Amino acid sequence: MLSKDKNELLTRVGPGTPMGNLLRRYWMPVAGISEFDTRSTKPLRLMGEDLVLYKDLGGAYGLVDRRCAHRRADLAYGMVEQQGLRCNYHGWRFDAAGHCVERPFEATAIPGDPGKDRIALKAYPVKLLAGMVWAYMGPLPAPELPEWEAFSWPDGFAQVVISEVPCNWFQCQENSIDPVHFEWMHENWGKRLRTRDMTLGPTHLKLDFEEFEYGFTYHRVKADSDEQDEAWTVGRVCLWPNAFFLGEHFEWRVPIDDENTLSVTWKYTRVPKERAPYEQGSVPTWYGPLTDAAGKWIDTHIMNQDFLAWVGQGRIADRSLERLGASDRGIVAIRRRFFEELDAIAAGAEAKGTIRDPAKSQRVPLPMMDREQVLKAHTIDEILTNPRMKVHYTSYIFQAGQPEEVRRAFSAAMGVEVREFEGIVQSRGKAVAQT
Repeated sequence: MLSKDKNELLTRVGPGTPMGNLLRRYWMPVAGISEFDTRSTKPLRLMGEDLVLYKDLGGAYGLVDRRCAHRRADLAYGMVEQQGLRCNYHGWRFDAAGHCVERPFEATAIPGDPGKDRIALKAYPVKLLAGMVWAYMGPLPAPELPEWEAFSWPDGFAQVVISEVPCNWFQCQENSIDPVHFEWMHENWGKRLRTRDMTLGPTHLKLDFEEFEYGFTYHRVKADSDEQDEAWTVGRVCLWPNAFFLGEHFEWRVPIDDENTLSVTWKYTRVPKERAPYEQGSVPTWYGPLTDAAGKWIDTHIMNQDFLAWVGQGRIADRSLERLGASDRGIVAIRRRFFEELDAIAAGAEAKGTIRDPAKSQRVPLPMMDREQVLKAHTIDEILTNPRMKVHYTSYIFQAGQPEEVRRAFSAAMGVEVREFEGIVQSRGKAVAQT
């Protein structure tokens, strides 16, 4: 258990907080590029700051203070120009660096308007990668944005899924280093919800946790596996500081503020052999609901089950009341590492995993289970006759709410019929939706 003071250090992310200062040293995915096919501005709240993300008529993106420097009007309703964003209240225009570049009336009243040069909005750098818009809110110069190897995989259909989760980011991230929750939440509880079958799945027998340059890995042996299994030899990646890498998808937990988190998933699926070569045009972005039409929490899909567990701990989990067990060694390890990083950053050190060399930021590899299975081009017949593969190719099992247009696009890419997923499917006694 942690003291309340230490819990505050881990969870508070507002400007000037130790954890906020640390997280601002990393690029964060904050939106999907495809969202700007139908809009030009998007209000965002990130790490306790109210901002507006925009795409101007020249195709450039900017992330600036949501309030105009003039009379504090809402720039989410601003007008994009060939370059920059113009306030809809009095026409002041700002560039992507936040500089005021035009004040129409002042330019008329005072030729040249020299006063505009002293006016600027808070602004943050943005980059585009893997169908997502990324923001950097820390001290300059910004580090390189890691182009993880998975982003370069060919012949695949990618999609971005976003949800706003009403709890603190850190209880979401702790899930990334908690292997035993899969056995109980996604297997045992999921099966009971679906079938009322109270028999239990394979139990965890052995756990290990290791640190590497870009985070931690967790390793497990279950009753249906051994130490030759990749779950033990390779493991899963708790990606520093706020993500999870599971081979075919990433999950980021981006702080909105202390009590809300932006869950961002990037998911890749290799097209069948018959559909290659395949080049995806636009990566679709969609927003997944947390509750159904009746207001009940959705519990059929993997991410939705996780959301329920995270939010169930409260807006900010009170870790002074918890009682940790033997399965929580990974939790203890990342907490200890965060405290060490907070001290290191305060002393002027570089943040863990920071990449400054552009060459090193290209195709950055991560430990990966099931690499051959994820990247191999299977035939449609192989896919449809393998229960585990079939469920991944004929439905979206990870999160509820996939729009029909995305389902159709995925089906067209794969050449198989896709339906709505209704729950975790068992195959040979094991849940096919493994994490």
